[in-house]
Amino acid sequence: MDYLKNKAAPIREDRLAACGAYGGSCCDLSGQSKKGGCLFNTKRTFSQTQGCQLSLSLGMVASMRDSVVVVHSPVGCGANMLQMAGINKVFQQLRSASARGLRWINTNLDQVDVIQGGEKKLRQAVLKAEQEFRPEAIIVMNACVPALIGDDIDSILDDLQTQVNARIVPIHCEGFKTRIQATAYDAVYHGILRNLVGEDKAKTPRLLPEDPLEEAKRQARISRTVNLLNVGSMSRIDEVELIRILNALDLEVRVLPCFSHPDDFTYSYEAALNVSICATHDDYFVEHFQSKYGIPYVLRTIPIGITNTNKWIRDIAAFFGIEEQAERFIDSENRELNQALEPYRKQLRGKKVFVTGGEIRIMTTAELLYNLGMEVVGLRGYHFDKYGEVLLDEFLQDVPGVDDKVFNVGAGQLFEQANLLRRLQPDLYVGHVGGNGAAAKQGFSIFPLFGQSNDYLGYQGVFEVATRVTRLMRNSSFNRNLGANAKLPYRESWYSEDPFSYIDHSALEENEAEVVANG
Repeated sequence: MDYLKNKAAPIREDRLAACGAYGGSCCDLSGQSKKGGCLFNTKRTFSQTQGCQLSLSLGMVASMRDSVVVVHSPVGCGANMLQMAGINKVFQQLRSASARGLRWINTNLDQVDVIQGGEKKLRQAVLKAEQEFRPEAIIVMNACVPALIGDDIDSILDDLQTQVNARIVPIHCEGFKTRIQATAYDAVYHGILRNLVGEDKAKTPRLLPEDPLEEAKRQARISRTVNLLNVGSMSRIDEVELIRILNALDLEVRVLPCFSHPDDFTYSYEAALNVSICATHDDYFVEHFQSKYGIPYVLRTIPIGITNTNKWIRDIAAFFGIEEQAERFIDSENRELNQALEPYRKQLRGKKVFVTGGEIRIMTTAELLYNLGMEVVGLRGYHFDKYGEVLLDEFLQDVPGVDDKVFNVGAGQLFEQANLLRRLQPDLYVGHVGGNGAAAKQGFSIFPLFGQSNDYLGYQGVFEVATRVTRLMRNSSFNRNLGANAKLPYRESWYSEDPFSYIDHSALEENEAEVVANG
């Protein structure tokens, strides 16, 4: 379906039947997702908190160079932009020395605006962004309050587009619309696809070479060009590693969307292949590109760990018909890496690990740690959908013995995590910043799932993770002392209860019954 005809992207509960609440084993999750049951479940009888898709959308758009972000909301909704300012400027300047870093304006809606509407403030903010910064793009984020009071931001922005030179990109990312925070990626890509991609979005006509030989060279270059779709949770070192791998296959690389310039999107359809590193992040973009421009894509896995990096390379090589070249490269890299990892595997063998984060990233990271000799005792994903289902089947084959291990689905439910960790007692907890503090207070050693100054992807990422985890496991006294002197806000009786007792399985049971009834 061509969702681009609509002003906003659909939520993932509707588009992908994404699951936001599940507790069971890896094997049970795999089986129930195939029946169509668990993928419809997002209900809890008690929910501690959940992520806001506005904040996740801001993480993507705030990275774009030569742009101004207008957050149409009360001032608090843009507060997390403060934590992005420093790293955004550094990462932008790693791509372009002239990059000016993060620039944003908040419309600061108040009680009066809730009654009278905030459209006047939106007009003022967009015009101020144009007059003060002269950016290439003005990205307007529509938050909860203007959506609830009915501000018609699209009509306003259509009118303002005739008054400003910058390209205006509306992003509908109201936090209340969805329990699946990853809908935020779709919201941003929806705005980019509608307003930045395509020759008709170019500010000035381009001149194509008149010489047939030069045009042939241009077409040959396009036939070897891939769009590498990065994410905000990867470092510049990660990008360099993946570019190194693709260059070794004689491919040219264009990196999108994070830290890109608005002009980078205009002719981004001039590529042979879209290469994703995460289906959770990119499926909306690549499927629309294939539908509209006929560009195929690779979306199978994320290149974390030896096994999944090998799969990623082979999928790309199969498209270009360079399998033999790819196998020679893989053999060389694997041989050198496995030799370097041997001393670390001896030190990590038998250590227990619990991994939490995005559905695709946790399974590939768990496989990496298993390959280093560690025992995976549990996984906790923020949501689960058809892309997770495909990867889970491969994960069960790549990591023997995890069939009966815990798989919990739920964003923001730290009370479930606390219960699970008390039961499983892992030697290492791997997760996002939002959950790391709680796990640390229980005395567990913490390893961040990603870091914007660290390397996690590709073959180089495997070695860096191995060295850092080994160093961490040598001395866990800080976390042990923290656990002995800190306490989470849960009654002791909670830890003896079923950790999944607040998950409402009625939707799962209803859908399973419907599947059975329909044969």
